[in-house]
Amino acid sequence: MFLELNGFLGTEEVARLQEIAAQTRFVDGRASNPHNQTKHNMQAQESDPLHAEASRMVSDAFLRSDEFQDFAFPHSIIPPLLARYDVGMSYGVHSDASHIRYGKDLLRTDLAATVWLNPPDAYDGGELVVHFGTHPVTVKGMPGSVVIYPATQLHEVKPVQRGRRLVAITFIESRIPDEFQRNQLYELSRIAQVEGPKMSWDHRVRLDVVRNNILRMWARS
Repeated sequence: MFLELNGFLGTEEVARLQEIAAQTRFVDGRASNPHNQTKHNMQAQESDPLHAEASRMVSDAFLRSDEFQDFAFPHSIIPPLLARYDVGMSYGVHSDASHIRYGKDLLRTDLAATVWLNPPDAYDGGELVVHFGTHPVTVKGMPGSVVIYPATQLHEVKPVQRGRRLVAITFIESRIPDEFQRNQLYELSRIAQVEGPKMSWDHRVRLDVVRNNILRMWARS
């Protein structure tokens, strides 16, 4: 299941991230995945002080988004990283590593997220394509929007033919590792939010009991 959120970042946040991207140093994207022969992009140098500011801004957006929290049930979010694709750059069909080391922790990558930072008409190509069997899903979002999708699926970034693609990317370890279970809890949360105010109090309490008991049963600490 996908989650696309418009307005994930505010206009001022997008503008500041664009400023940071213009000032920070970018390095070869293969620095974080040297064995992938299809990766051809640039990423912010993590030692650059501006990287910390950009990463914190995007992390804060994930923390304040109730819909993201209901969808992902995040246990850990790897610090977001700015990524840039200039003309001719792409990221061929690939799978994400099952785990990524962050500090002393080894984090499981259940979900991946792409936050769009420049307008889709600023560049040609550069679409994110996630492959579900024979049915690829193509996404090219508006500035400040985010798409969250299963990191278990093959995906790619199409070659940029004009302009520059600017995004922030991250990976999420969920408290609900099983995608099917996670999706069921998300649907229950949506029903509770939309229909809950229309229910009698007794029925709403019973729905909350079911949601919380399922969460207790499936969640990992």
